[in-house]
Formats: sequence, structure tokens, C-alpha cells
Amino acid sequence: MTEQRELPDVLLTRVGERIETADDWQKKRRPEIMDLFREYVYGREPVRRPASLSFDTSLPETVLGGAAIREEAAIRFAGPGGEGRIRLLQFLPRDRRGPCPAFLLLNNRGVLARGGTDAGSSAFWPADRLAARGYAAIVLDLEEVDPDFDDGFGNGVHGLFDRFEGKRPADAWATIAAWAWGAGRAMDYLETHPGIDASRVAVVGHSRGGKAALWAGALDERFALVVSNESGCTGAALSRGNKGEQIQDINERFPHWFDENYKSFNGRAEALPVDQHMLLATIAPRPVYVASAAEDLWADPVSEFASLVHAAPVYRLYGYRGLAEARFPEIEAPLVGDRMGYHNRSGVHDLTVYDWDRFMDFADEAL
Repeated sequence: MTEQRELPDVLLTRVGERIETADDWQKKRRPEIMDLFREYVYGREPVRRPASLSFDTSLPETVLGGAAIREEAAIRFAGPGGEGRIRLLQFLPRDRRGPCPAFLLLNNRGVLARGGTDAGSSAFWPADRLAARGYAAIVLDLEEVDPDFDDGFGNGVHGLFDRFEGKRPADAWATIAAWAWGAGRAMDYLETHPGIDASRVAVVGHSRGGKAALWAGALDERFALVVSNESGCTGAALSRGNKGEQIQDINERFPHWFDENYKSFNGRAEALPVDQHMLLATIAPRPVYVASAAEDLWADPVSEFASLVHAAPVYRLYGYRGLAEARFPEIEAPLVGDRMGYHNRSGVHDLTVYDWDRFMDFADEAL
């Protein structure tokens, strides 16, 4: 077993009712937890699917030595502040038979969605490797949704949809929530694509992208698998007892990522009514995979793993054991339980071919 920590009870409602069935979890505790995260951490999104949503897709072309079909898509929408666009770059296996499963990468590292025909062969996003395994590889550049700097929330989708009278509310959505919103709009598009099985789409992100992937998976239950790679503080890692980045660290360095209420918990994580195991639990009964790197102490691998362990009681309501009794593993010794997976690879903060291969191994069974 992993170390024990004093955490909010994921199965105890705010009025003291013990949740004992999956039905009660879905009707009572899960909505309560989602509301707490909206209130105190990520903020409340003002709109889900815009009424004006439309899609354009480029003509397909054969790339990667004939192994894949490359397409570009534009997701268009409008709000009170004007018109917006999110672009996707996608590689589909050329020899697929029928709609294929897909990985949607929420990319936080430079421009991929506007890459050339040779894009897709890097270790960070090995589209060629994904296509060879039978997966569509889709990338969304997060800055297409909302630029990653603090300008008072005037740019990106905030500028399109925020219309507050006077001071911005303390629970208004921030940048991580905007990125997760963008993932949902990508899912809206993927449901229309004849070559992709929208019931088998995994959302994956690294670092800040991993934080967004987890919140996207919580918000949008259409994602069949949620993958977090080294997402650390306010991602997969527990805040209580975290030996790496703290709430105050992240709020001071990136004040635009989370809502204003979250800043009131600087230096007092124990006062939060939620912790990140509860976020992982909202994904149940869908599969979830968390990955760490041994030298990435700022993300605190032990705390990332502990979140999975402490989310397992919710998975048990659905008949899955998760990783409830697992011990923290050796380096590059992946653990796979019922609907949960974890590995801690050697090396530093990064997204590598080793990580992708483990994600695909897990997805081969989970999807």
C-alpha cells in the first residue's frame, strides 16, 4: 500500500452521507465534487457547446511513407466577443478497416497543429508510431484555445465568452478550464469524423497539458480514456503531503491557470474541500492512466501515484479494483489494474516514446 494521508473522504458527502453504490456516486457525490472543483480550483465555464459550432476539414494526403493519411481541421465558433477557431492536425492509419480509436494530445509545447507534412515523427508526439499501432493521432495546440500568459483573461476564448459586469467573479473559469473546454470542442468534431470511432477516444496531456487533460476527462464523459503524464501539482498529484510543487508555487508562477478562489489556499492545502484523488475519481468507471518520471521531483511521483490509490474506492463501486492495494513501483515497471494504470520511468520531465508505448499498451486493453 502507498503511504496514508489525511484526505477528504471521496465517498462521504458534505452532509455526511456515506456513498455505497455506483448509482448514488453518480447522482449525489460526483456532481458535488465537480461543483467543488469548479468553485475552488478551475472555475465555472460560461458555455459548453456554442450554438454556432461548425467544422472544416482539409483534403486528405498520404504521408509518413504511405503509412498514414494527414488531415487538418478547423473548429469554428462565435461568442459575444467575436469569432474563434481551433485547429487540429490528425494522422489516420492508411490501412484501417472501419473507424479507428484515437489519441487526442493537448499540446503545451510549441506549434504542432500547423506543422508540415513531415510533422508527427517526434518523441513528444510520435504520430507515425501511433498510426502503426492502429490509432489516429490528433493534436490540439493549447494556445489555439487560450494563450498561456496572464493578461487579465482578455485573450483567447475568455475574450469571446466572458461578459462580466464589474469585477470578474472569483469562481470564473481560468486557463486550464479553457484548455479543457477546447478539448471538448475537439470531441464535438471527432464525433462527426467517419474515420474515427468517437466511442474510443483517449485524451492525453503532459505537464500543464496533463492538468488540462484530467479536467477535460472529468468535464466530458465522452472521453473513453484519460491519460496524465507528469501533471504534478493540481494535476494528478495530491496537494496534501506533496513534496514537490505546492499550491502557492503554482499560483504565484501561473496566476492565470486557476480561478481566484484557489489563491486563498496558498500555504493551506489542508483547508481545501477537495484533493486530486477526487478528480481522478470523477473519471470512474472509465479507465485512467497516470505516468511519472523518477527525476521529476517537482511533480512528485509518489503523490501522483497516491492519487490513483485513493481514487480506487470509487472504482470499486463499479466492480473494479483499480490500484487500491498496489505499492509504489520500481522504475520502468508499469502497474496495470482494473481500469487504472501507472508507470514511473527513468529520466526527467518530458513526454517520451517509452511513455507513449505504455499508453498504447494500456489502451489496447482499455479501448
